[in-house]
Amino acid sequence: MTSDPQTRALSQALAQGQEPTEAFVWAWLPGATEPVVAGRLQATGDLIEFNYGRSYLDRDDAIALYLPELPLRRGIIDPLDGLRMAGCIADAGPDAWGQRIVMQHLLGAGAGGADPAQLHPLTYLLSSGSDRIGALDFQFSATEYISRDDDSASLEELMNAADRVDRGLELSPALDRALLHGSSVGGARPKALLGAGDRKLIAKFSSSTDPYPVVRAEFAAMELARRAGLNVAKVQLVETLGRTALLVERFDRVEGSRERRAIVSALTMLELDEMMARYASYADLAQVIRERFTDGRDTLRELFSRITFNILVGNTDDHARNHAAFWDGEALTLTPAYDICPQGTSRGGSDPGDGVRARRVPLQPLGRLRERGGHLPADRDRGARDHRRSDRRRRIAVRRRGAGGRYDRGRPPVLLAPPVPQPLRLGGLGR
Repeated sequence: MTSDPQTRALSQALAQGQEPTEAFVWAWLPGATEPVVAGRLQATGDLIEFNYGRSYLDRDDAIALYLPELPLRRGIIDPLDGLRMAGCIADAGPDAWGQRIVMQHLLGAGAGGADPAQLHPLTYLLSSGSDRIGALDFQFSATEYISRDDDSASLEELMNAADRVDRGLELSPALDRALLHGSSVGGARPKALLGAGDRKLIAKFSSSTDPYPVVRAEFAAMELARRAGLNVAKVQLVETLGRTALLVERFDRVEGSRERRAIVSALTMLELDEMMARYASYADLAQVIRERFTDGRDTLRELFSRITFNILVGNTDDHARNHAAFWDGEALTLTPAYDICPQGTSRGGSDPGDGVRARRVPLQPLGRLRERGGHLPADRDRGARDHRRSDRRRRIAVRRRGAGGRYDRGRPPVLLAPPVPQPLRLGGLGR
């Protein structure tokens, strides 16, 4: 079922009980239409370390893949304290749905009841599609870039393929490759990547387990958000084969060009991973915006509007991977909103009141978002940021110790609802 050399090598290694221990990171620099090799990932024990390549560091246009976790310097760079791999790398990996596609592609019939944790994160990075969210990709080679793309399938074929995977059925080799193309897009729900001329789209499909029309609900919420004045991704509802699909225009691509825009999730901005996601808060995100974003005041106003809108429509899936920012090597800029979807209730509908009650959203701290925007004074900026970072990690460590080495799940979530726990340390943007 495999086609490209990299995937064939992975399949052969898995058959012999081996998995990769390294991968080379390729990056599209700002304004570039082709990738360059940026560095290498190396699995060392339970950690995945990174080091920049000498050729990349010697470039005049080189940028840090993300700061503060991967500064431009020589030598091995360990993940930040508490993380097993750099957040900007994890952002580029497949999430629950993509992991299912990769497992089916590599393991075939054996993927049915397999635990996603049995594959190493580097295996997922190296076998998922190359047209991933953001401006990174992962290769076996440091000298030759081979794209793992196949956008020849139609929307109807992709919908049928996603439905078969959702129901645990096997795919033809052609549809398997086509669906693998979109495996690096984050989230747990069925989806695929689609090309429409110069436009790059994410197609979202219904699931056999949907208790209500989730795709239609997301379209309605996104369109309502747009009419309410929020900056949201462009969406379109289409009917095919008697079913509904949601087409979302990608904002990490430049129409009519091969450029890619680097993106990091709020989880990465807050220096957390999936296991620490419940400690993500809007208050901390607002402080990051004040210190590191372009147009801080306007961004805070937009964020506060999104918070309010999510509460009103009952979007309780408002976790830290459902917020993101563009990264240009120096500053962050908020992306359009995405994945705004009312969540169903026990009655089968979506009640905004239920959304507020279920999350116990402490609204009082949100008032701080309307205070002054922009950056902190230069003489206090770095010290204050370091103090908050240390304080946040200290609070997390205390909670871990208080739970016998595990995170205390008895505490209510803090503002941002956590994503559904996944056994792996990867997860792209989205739901």
